[in-house]
Amino acid sequence: MSSSLTDAPARAGDLTSVVLPASDRKPLSKKELAADQPTWCPGCGDFSVLALYFKLIEKRKLWHEKITTIAGIGCSSRFPYFVQAHGVHYIHGRALPFASGVSLSRPDLHVFVFGGDGDAFSIGGNHFNHTARKNIRMTYVVMDNWVYGLTKKQTSPTSPQGFKSKTDVGGAVDRPINPLKQAISAGATFVARTTHTNPNHVLQMMEAAMDHDGFSFVECLSECVEFYEGAFDASNPRKGGVFNTVPADHDVADEIAAYKLADAAFPGYFGILYKASCPTKNANEAKINAAAQEKVKGLKDWQILKQTFDRLK
Repeated sequence: MSSSLTDAPARAGDLTSVVLPASDRKPLSKKELAADQPTWCPGCGDFSVLALYFKLIEKRKLWHEKITTIAGIGCSSRFPYFVQAHGVHYIHGRALPFASGVSLSRPDLHVFVFGGDGDAFSIGGNHFNHTARKNIRMTYVVMDNWVYGLTKKQTSPTSPQGFKSKTDVGGAVDRPINPLKQAISAGATFVARTTHTNPNHVLQMMEAAMDHDGFSFVECLSECVEFYEGAFDASNPRKGGVFNTVPADHDVADEIAAYKLADAAFPGYFGILYKASCPTKNANEAKINAAAQEKVKGLKDWQILKQTFDRLK
């Protein structure tokens, strides 16, 4: 793995072939990265993910101008507030379209998007599908807690049947979606799963996602201690559960095998379920731009405009 984005080889689809020289700047510390004090409830799993995001930035020697953190609305989507770097707290469910624009226009950056199960799979579900199928280069970390926590306990798209909430006082009757199956079937080229109770594993998955050239999706179980305490005990060995890692002989390039692993009953499997190498939208768009520029090579701006206007006559 490269220790820095600045000394890594240019990725396919970059608008420039210039690779910045390695820098002697020291890595940022957590103190330099931290902004506002996180306002999550004590014990929230999101604290773990934020701490590991800081650790990832420090380990990879990313500097402020190379960090881009985008989120929608929800508890987990407060991430940009807490990171002292470029970022956007966007509107509910629309983080991915905004992040797509950043990714396509700034090939020198790796965009990190953070969201929750409601933001990602309810109001933002359509954007999730299309960003995945287009294979836009970014990492999407979804902190799934099976409940709408920010709005004080409503049923979310991933809430299990029988879950009692303010919107399902008698218990949820609808089948929950399976984020992993949805990501694979939609066309995501990197699909992984982790849990906030295993910090080392979270960091490994985020690093692997960052290194992938394409749309990387990481589902991270993140317990809402206020409105769904104990939801993920079955996956936590410290509470009598089991942390099943993806079998060593699993072929991550086998889509059908990945789909079967994703369909396992809870607590399921943790690790990289699927990884494929496919052209990114970034690379495809770069080819289109290059072809268009070649047609007007040597012409001045006003000449290009004149050609366009002449075609409209």
